[in-house]
Amino acid sequence: MKLKLSIVAIILITISACKMQQTKADMTGFVSLFNGENWEGWYLKIRNNDADLANKVFQIENGMIHVFKEVPEGSEVANGKNPTHGLFYTDKAYSKYILKFEYKWGKNKANNYPMFQYDAGLYYHVIDDAIWPKGIEYQVRYNPEIDKNHTGDYWGLAPYNWTSNENNEFAFIEDGGKPQPPRGMEHLASPTRNFNGLNDKWNQCEVIVMGSEYSIHKLNGEIVNMATNFVMDGGKIGFQSETAEIYYRNIMIKELKEFVPAETFLK
Repeated sequence: MKLKLSIVAIILITISACKMQQTKADMTGFVSLFNGENWEGWYLKIRNNDADLANKVFQIENGMIHVFKEVPEGSEVANGKNPTHGLFYTDKAYSKYILKFEYKWGKNKANNYPMFQYDAGLYYHVIDDAIWPKGIEYQVRYNPEIDKNHTGDYWGLAPYNWTSNENNEFAFIEDGGKPQPPRGMEHLASPTRNFNGLNDKWNQCEVIVMGSEYSIHKLNGEIVNMATNFVMDGGKIGFQSETAEIYYRNIMIKELKEFVPAETFLK
């Protein structure tokens, strides 16, 4: 019996060591974009350019960015022009990289729309930091009315190439997806149950961006969307305040000096 327990213990230790090595390998070359203490390397921008209000919308606590910890007066106005709409942007522009971050939803609602109950997002390739910016959005959204995930959707005005199934959701060609005419606006992620809604648990997000060639959206380790042939080759990165309380943490980036074929990440 003791021998069996010893063998089990060795196996568990070996598995744990392998996982640790894999995690370290996965994070090789990544650096933190957010230092957890202040806005060094970032700047805040909201619709009405009120710096004091921006610092209430985006608050730093316990190494995280807490959005809408306090919902400012008037934030419940659902007219699409709320002054608390905004982003925190990187000072620097990026082109080829892998970006990772985590988010979870809070309880407060602001600027609440019937169709966009819990809505935020990551923007990349931002070439104009207006509210709303000109760039590409990795949508962060959850619809509790039908318990549906929208994190990983694309949103943007510029056209790009994309393949989808008959339900207008992303699908690879080998999975029945068909090329669609280049267009902007919303491009739905493939359906998944691999997400955390209002359960106070974190979601792990990853965006692989290769200049104007392509980007891949991942959610909790799963590829949920992909598009190609962008108009923009690079730009700033921004995280959004829109309709609800949200936490962001562990914002990490790995810049790539050379082009990497998409097949490398699709294996």
